[in-house]
Amino acid sequence: MKHIDIKDVMTNAELIGKEVTVCGWVRTSRDSKTMAFAELNDGTTFKHIQIVINKTEFEQGDALPEFLRLGVALCVTGTVVPSAVNKEGGVEINATEIELLGDCPSDYPLQKKRHTLEFLRTMPHIRLRSNTFNAVFHVRSVLAAAIHEYFQKNGYVYVNTPLITGSDAEGAGEMFQVTTQPFGAEANYDNADDYYADDFFGQKAGLSVSGQLEGEMAAMAFGKIYTFGPSFRAEKSNTQRHVAEFWHVEPEVAFAELPDVLEIAEDMMKYVIKAAMERCPTELEFFNKFMEKGLLDKLNNVVNSDFEVLDYTKAIEILEKADADFKFPVSWGMDLQTEHERYITEQVFQKPVFVINYPKDIKSFYMKQNPDGKTVAAADLLVPGVGEIIGGSEREADYDKLVAAMHERNMDMSAYGDYLDLRKYGSVPHGGYGLGFERLVMYVTGVANIRDVILFPRTVGNIR
Repeated sequence: MKHIDIKDVMTNAELIGKEVTVCGWVRTSRDSKTMAFAELNDGTTFKHIQIVINKTEFEQGDALPEFLRLGVALCVTGTVVPSAVNKEGGVEINATEIELLGDCPSDYPLQKKRHTLEFLRTMPHIRLRSNTFNAVFHVRSVLAAAIHEYFQKNGYVYVNTPLITGSDAEGAGEMFQVTTQPFGAEANYDNADDYYADDFFGQKAGLSVSGQLEGEMAAMAFGKIYTFGPSFRAEKSNTQRHVAEFWHVEPEVAFAELPDVLEIAEDMMKYVIKAAMERCPTELEFFNKFMEKGLLDKLNNVVNSDFEVLDYTKAIEILEKADADFKFPVSWGMDLQTEHERYITEQVFQKPVFVINYPKDIKSFYMKQNPDGKTVAAADLLVPGVGEIIGGSEREADYDKLVAAMHERNMDMSAYGDYLDLRKYGSVPHGGYGLGFERLVMYVTGVANIRDVILFPRTVGNIR
């Protein structure tokens, strides 16, 4: 059917006085003696457009009750006129004809009242029509586009790394198994080797936890690359910051050391946040009012501040002296918990902080070992309200040191032959980082639970 997006009607002044046809769902409605009103939204804009129905002139008056029910889908033809309520350039449509595209019964879950995010989480297929999720996913879309823009403008090659892999990039063993063997098939085999020999790939396979290892290989050919795709973690963590399936941004840069990695991460963060502020002002004002007071000030502070760089050892000293009742005790050698990360960013520096040079025993095998023999050239970017949002490092470019680190962790060397080859054939200093895209969306919108910034969240016990 020939129609125009509601966003275009609301932003194109040349349409005032002209007849248009729009389609959408009724968000709210009200009826009076001579007039009726319906707020229509088609998903192209955060704001609804008001449909005005003059009952004394409207020939389809008998159908008004079904047109005004919440949730129904309508096709409306009418004249665009200046809004009688919104004097600041707003418009509405004086309806001349309405077609019912899809009826909606009275038990439609999204009624005219405030619904909690917990309640909306029980209906992921319907919640997208609410104001909150309309705003969340418009911001998410803009952030995704801005990430691609940033890397493309700066000469990075976009690569797509495999989602099915035979190696664990993090070495943590939190992988989902991929198999074509039927459930219970292992009982038919004497050992694991025979079982996997009959499987699709002829060996153990799983869903990728990161595209980093393959990304490093691409960087050794193209210089600067980035990936932007899904990653999977079989980590049974039921917190507000963890899901089993998430989207992962991973740049990798040849001829780069740790300070270069920090500079790229800071520059990218400022670019994409600024893009969201410029392109989604209405949505961010909504979040500032209803989700996180002071959100706009926080984002402005990020764009206009130099990120702090803090050595891990200094961070531990700060936490040990802190006048705070931490749930997890602080000591050198521990991995920072969310409460520690937020204290550093929110109470001490009030801005994003790179914590660098972590103990090697708590970081991944591929990170460059520092001369002190105790730490690695790793960096986590901590932000107020979320904690860690980026994890990165300079990679270990020395073949012997990398092999030693893998032996220390009892890793299966046969699964990493291609990766080790990078250190044989023209090895160079290189580094990169991983950004959990959903955590970025949380940070920019002020939404506290990661389940509310992803279309259908995959968590422990939930695959709806």
